[in-house]
Amino acid sequence: MGKGKGAKHGSKKSGKGSTVVKLPKTECCESRSKCGRCPLRMLKEGTLPSGYTVKKRKLVRLDGSKVTKKQLAASA
Repeated sequence: MGKGKGAKHGSKKSGKGSTVVKLPKTECCESRSKCGRCPLRMLKEGTLPSGYTVKKRKLVRLDGSKVTKKQLAASA
């Protein structure tokens, strides 16, 4: 009998202990039901990365520099 796709060894899925950090969007989509990555919702819950805040529905850095997706990924 050969090995199928559901082989027990060599699985690359992460275990239960791993946590995935969600990065915020750079701008709020303004929907009524806020998505999981909404910067407004993350600010309210306290899950926004340190050094960031939200002004006029846009994600901004506290030091005033422009926010890019690369910077967000590097800080996480």
